[in-house]
Amino acid sequence: MKKIKLSKWDSAEYLKTDEDMVLYLEACLEEAGDDAAFIAKALGTIARAKGMTQLAKETGLGRESLYKALSGQGNPSFATILKVMNALGIKLHAEKAQVA
Repeated sequence: MKKIKLSKWDSAEYLKTDEDMVLYLEACLEEAGDDAAFIAKALGTIARAKGMTQLAKETGLGRESLYKALSGQGNPSFATILKVMNALGIKLHAEKAQVA
């Protein structure tokens, strides 16, 4: 039987434009429900696509601490989330939820 070589999927490799990143985050927000770690990881994916070193400079946070906070295993403060979103050029906005 022939061996098949698989590579790990990395969403960050497919986020090429700012629009891609915003649409990705919107999809993640819809999917996440109340899973804050899911959203933190989605922001981490976008941050890796943009460049974590540059993001660290813009936010004033350490690169390693950003990787940890946005890994899905960390527990970033809301202030960190807002700093990251601002540095990524992503606005947070509210809208009325559809109640089933």
